[in-house]
Parts: sequence; C-alpha cells; structure tokens
Amino acid sequence: MKKISIDIETYSSVDLGKSGAYKYAESEDFEILLFAYSIDDKKVQVIDLKKGEIIPKEILSALSDENIEKWAFNANFERVCLSRYLNKKLEPKGWYCTMIWSAYLGLPLSLEKNGEVLKLDKRKMNEGKSLIRYFSIPCKPTNTNGMRTRNLPHHDLEKWRTFKEYNIRDVETEMEIKKKLSAFPLPKSEWSNYWLDQNINDRGILIDDILVDSSIIFDEILRKENMNRAIKLTGLENPNSPLQLKEWLNKKGLEIDSLSKKDVKKALKNAKGDIKEVLELRLELSKSSVRKYDAMKNVKGKDNRARGLIQFYGANRTGRYSGRLIQVQNLRRNNLNDLELARNLVRNKEFKTLEMLYDSSSDVLSQLIRTAFIPKKGSRFIVSDFSAIEARVLAWLAGEQWVLDAFKNGEDIYCKTASRMFGVNVEKHGENSHLRQKGKIATLACGYQGALGALKAMGGIEMGLSEDELQSIVNSWREANPNIVNLWWDIDSIVKRVVKTKGKEKYKNLVISYEKGILFIELPSKRRLSYPKARIGMNRFGGESIVYEGIVVGNKWERQESYGGKFVENIIQAIARDILAEAMMRLEKRGFNIVMHIHDEVVIETDSSSIEEVNKIMSIIPSWAKGLILDADGFECEFYKKD
Repeated sequence: MKKISIDIETYSSVDLGKSGAYKYAESEDFEILLFAYSIDDKKVQVIDLKKGEIIPKEILSALSDENIEKWAFNANFERVCLSRYLNKKLEPKGWYCTMIWSAYLGLPLSLEKNGEVLKLDKRKMNEGKSLIRYFSIPCKPTNTNGMRTRNLPHHDLEKWRTFKEYNIRDVETEMEIKKKLSAFPLPKSEWSNYWLDQNINDRGILIDDILVDSSIIFDEILRKENMNRAIKLTGLENPNSPLQLKEWLNKKGLEIDSLSKKDVKKALKNAKGDIKEVLELRLELSKSSVRKYDAMKNVKGKDNRARGLIQFYGANRTGRYSGRLIQVQNLRRNNLNDLELARNLVRNKEFKTLEMLYDSSSDVLSQLIRTAFIPKKGSRFIVSDFSAIEARVLAWLAGEQWVLDAFKNGEDIYCKTASRMFGVNVEKHGENSHLRQKGKIATLACGYQGALGALKAMGGIEMGLSEDELQSIVNSWREANPNIVNLWWDIDSIVKRVVKTKGKEKYKNLVISYEKGILFIELPSKRRLSYPKARIGMNRFGGESIVYEGIVVGNKWERQESYGGKFVENIIQAIARDILAEAMMRLEKRGFNIVMHIHDEVVIETDSSSIEEVNKIMSIIPSWAKGLILDADGFECEFYKKD
C-alpha cells in the first residue's frame, strides 16, 4: 500500500458550520457512520460502521503511518474525526489534501464546484445535502417520526443505501480530481507548510471564557437598553430595520442614501436632537464585531482552546492564509490606553462602573475582542510582525533603490516618500510634517497602479483633499517611483505576450508561462500563481486585457479581468506570504509554539524566550530573496492586543 483515498460520513449534534471540525468531533454523540476508501486507486470500498462493520487493521495502521499517503478533499476533517474515533492524534505529516492542491491551481475550495469546473465524469451527487441533513444532524421531533431526534439507517433503508453510494462517489470524485491535477504537482515545500498549518490549527489558542461570557451578557443588556430607547424616540416597531428607520428619518427631513456606517457617520456631523441620538443608537445597534464573542463560545473546546481558525491557501489566488469561524484576520483594532482596566471591569461584571468611565460601552466591548485570546497559565504571548512587508517586497522586486535605502537606514517611509514627491525635507514631528499624511496615503494606495479611486477609498476626500489634489498626489507618487511604474507595464505586456504565444518568459526573478490553458507566474520561491483559462479579452475602456476564470464574491465561478498593477499586487502579496511561511517554519523548528497568525504577524505562546530572539528569526532573509530588506518588530503581553 502506497496511498489511500478516504471519505467519511459522520454524525454530531454540534453545528459544524458554526463550531468547526474540532468542536464537532469533540461532541459526546459524535460517531463515524461510513468509511469509504480506495487503496492505490483501486475500486472504492465502503465500511458501514453504523451497522457494525469494522475498519481493517491494515487501514487503521496506515492512518498513522506517515510513509503511506492519506488523501482526502478537505483532509483536515477526515484527520480530526478519525483522531477522535481512534482516541489518538493523527499527526498531519503523511496527510494530503486535494482541496489545497485545487486551491494552488486557482480552483474552488468546494468539491461540488470543483467537479463542475473540471467537468469530471464522476461529480459529487446532488442528493448529498439532503442525505447529510437526514442522517448526519439531529432531526426535529414530530408526531409523524415518533418524536425521535435522530434518523438511523432502519428509518429509511433506501436513503441509507443511497448515502453509501454518495460516500463512495466522493472518494471517486476526489481521485478523479487528483488525476486531473497530476500534471501540475504542488511543490513539496508547500506540503510541509500545510503540515505546519495543521499543527498550528491542532494546537489552537486559549479563550478567556470569563471575559467572553461576561461580554455576551453585557452586550445583551446594552442592546436591550438601546433598542428600548430607539423605540421610544421613533415610535417604530423595529428601529433596527433599515427600511423603517430610513422612512422615519426621511419624514424628519433627513435624506440619507443608506444606513451604512459610513453614511450614518457622515449624517451625524450636522444632525441635532432626536435625529442625532437615533443615528448614534443606529451605530450602536449595528455593531457586528461583538458577535465574535458568540463565535468564540461556539468554537472553543472542552479545554477552552479554539482550533481550526486558519485556512491554509484560503486566498487561493495568492496562497495567503485566511480566517475561519472567528475570522481572526479582521479583528477590531484596540486604542484604549487602559485595556487591562476595561477587561477587568467586564470580567467582574462591573458594568455600571464601565458605563461611567467610557463614552461607549459597546465600543469598549468591540475593542476587547482581541484580548479574549490569552496564553495558558504560566505562559505569555510574544507577538511579532513584519514591518511594511509589502512596500519592502514591491521596492525589492521593482528595484526602487531609494525605497530600499530608506528601509535599510531605518527612515520613516511615509516622510521619505513625501520628501521625494514634493522635493522638500519632511519630518514626522518637524519640518513639513503636514506632508507626511500625503506620503502615507500615496504609499498605501498607489503601489498597485491605484489612482484617484484608490485614494478616495483610502479616505482622501474625508481628509479634506480635493479631487485635483488627489490626482496631483497620484502623479507625484508615480514620478517618485519610476521603477515600480515600469514594473506594472512590464508585467502587463509580458503576460499578454505569453498568453498570445502560449509561451514562456523570464522577467527579473519571475517566470511567466502558459501551460494547458493556465497562466502561471513562478515566484522567486519557485511556488506558482495560477490563472485558469486565461485569454486575451477587452476591458471596459476598449483596450486589451487578460481575463481568466476564478471564484468571485458570492462563491461564484466567473470570468475576471486583470491588468499589470493587479498582477503585481498578487505577486507581491504572494511573495510576502512565502516569507511569512518560511519564518513560521524556522520558528517551529526552533521550538516556538505558534498559536495564531494574522496577516504578517505571528502570535507565540511561550514560558521562556524573548521578543528579540523571535524578531531576529523573523528577519532572516530567505535564500531566494537576496537584497531584500526585512525587519520585524513586536512585544510581549498577557493577552492578545495591538501594541
């Protein structure tokens, strides 16, 4: 036996979507119902565990043998569930995931959509969802079903037979996907990165359950108070309804386009009296970030650790990691000076005191979300992140030497950019300091061919800048960064040429090629970015552009358009991701326990070591990135926060 392809069907009363695989498998009533497998791509077998059949010893032995490849689509689920079934942790090494391989090639992270896109002969069966609803989750007790809370095989033998066929089909589909992708293997280094990711997810991070429970209680009190006040002021049945509230505001003489946070804040500038208070209440009632406390409660296991929060290759265009369940990638920033005081007041349920000390209690709760992640007893967190990683990588790849020199000399990049743009000396708290903000907004908005729209999205208008001033900033930034501008146009022209000729070209330390309908961009690390079914199309301005197929908002598979600056953005973010992946691998090999990572930041749980040691390891330049200037900074803390 060299490899085994696996799919399982399970039962648990825990909501998999809300709680994740780890909490799901931890449930007292969790069990594996069916186990389908194929050894070395032979005919698929199914073991009916629910009816008393047993998994052969050679298969059980293979599950923990790292020399035998275990394959599944979303292998994390199979590995976690089988670990619970065997009552021992199955180590990630030796497990391979077809979903991850698909993501590497720009394909969907869904078995069903994957089958559609690849036009497989054996696709996921459409009956699957209804069968899972019937056998894998609790059912509602009714008089018709004898008030039972669960459906078993004998309740519908025909459905059970189909369920077994469905289980077999999933293995067949996974095997066919593997065959389709075989021409473009995932690099071995990426499988190592995947195993590291699985170990980090297995380790999880501790949740402060006292803070979480108290925050949920306080949020309910605040919401009830705010809702009652809003009802009293407006007379509406549901003042949290956008339709009802807009109608009330219109009758009061306030024309408002929408009740989005941005529009409400804009309207508040000139609002008075009841209208002002109602708009303020609207902002309080619409705060969604506090719902993360509910997510934490849903996800944390019996040991209060939350697991499965990071999705490897979640952003499958660049390979960057994304958040799951609690969505740690978009946590609210904290700017309270006395976080510890606020935490203690909430933990001790001293809500009245907190309301006296702070203007907005719900805002305090929102800012405390990060602090609900804590180290285990006797340990502390070391938080370290790369400084301006994308700006550094962009300057390195483009050869914008003055930017690299600024980083090398430890200069403020926003001041240096403003100096270059406006031809005067700019100091952060000194000469021409007012220009630093323009340097900052330009650095953040213009690096990937961003123009007027990008500056507006960054808040340029709100800063008091006119459209003419914004356009002037764009022009000045581009004049100051000619090599970055050339990078956009070079990449744009090379990609178009490669797609037209179906050829291959080397550019700087990138290789751009077209193979079997896929546009590839090989990064300095040798990992590749994939753009399926790339071809020459027409952009909205009537010019040539590259179009390819991929997942868009709403999880739809559609054609997308790209251009030089967008390709550069993908490349830079992907290189930054590779730098992070290598840094995490070095940290783990040195014995550091990473419990979470967010964007370009790692969170380590330790009872020894120092921030200086971690920063030094983080700042090591990869062998393939000679000339890059890296820097990492961080701090130590007793709960997670932004420094």
